Amino acid sequence: MAVVIAIAGSEDHAKKLAAKLDAELISPEVRQFPDGELYVRIDHDLTGRDVILVGSLYPRPAEKFLAVAFLAATARDLGAKRVGLVAPYLAFMRQDVRFKAGEGVTSRYFAQLVSGTVDWMVTVDPHLHRHAALEGLYSIPTSIARSAPEIARWVAAEVERPMLIGPDAESAQWVSAVAAGCGAPFVILEKTRRGDRDVSISSPLVSQGHTLDGHTPVLIDDIVSTGKTMIEATRQLRAAGAAPPMCVAIHAVFADNVLDDLTSAGAAGIITCDTIVHASNRICVADPIAEAAKHHLR
Repeated sequence: MAVVIAIAGSEDHAKKLAAKLDAELISPEVRQFPDGELYVRIDHDLTGRDVILVGSLYPRPAEKFLAVAFLAATARDLGAKRVGLVAPYLAFMRQDVRFKAGEGVTSRYFAQLVSGTVDWMVTVDPHLHRHAALEGLYSIPTSIARSAPEIARWVAAEVERPMLIGPDAESAQWVSAVAAGCGAPFVILEKTRRGDRDVSISSPLVSQGHTLDGHTPVLIDDIVSTGKTMIEATRQLRAAGAAPPMCVAIHAVFADNVLDDLTSAGAAGIITCDTIVHASNRICVADPIAEAAKHHLR
């Protein structure tokens, strides 16, 4: 029987995964010494067992990963056969190329660290843009749990006559998959980014010749951080006469004042998958995570 261990903040994910895998769920002791260093203890016999560490690497991804590394090493010292990582949200994927001289390509460096820490990894829809696949970054076996089927079920059940809209080319992979799952039409907009908080979106109805024709717009993106992309897309839709769009995100990073800004721009609301714990979570991805994890247990 496999053993599931939760990273702080991901106890619910760990509990659901343990139930779906019929695995044993145990709680480690992880705390800080007075000087800020980490103390780690797993009071359990792990001899010959598969250990699964479960934790979204947000917030404080650097701190969370150090806990993962210490727990993985402790598990091996206690006799674990193999140690895997289930990271519903995988951090450090944004810096995937050197934009300016001297920049570090941290997505590649982080992949090297993870590959030297665990034997396999499962994550939900990582931010793959300039990297074609996780296999090009990670030297360990990896699997991607896809959220599109769960999002498609939510859209089909909750939205009347949906028109799916991707705010930029990066979102096309998720929007098209959700559209196939719920049989809805979709359109992809064009984004120009001038900085972390400065983006512009093409006018969807005029420049691309699309009409909503009574459909309810559903904006879909993988990560909402500052929310500037969704906010600008919402403004464009409202300016073109569309109904208030429902915004859907896979990962609720939610920096800045995203919820209020989206409402002010004219959005009907925002719902997210539960990869990162947030009040907007409505879509559970426990099933695809469990199915992906099964492939690494032997």
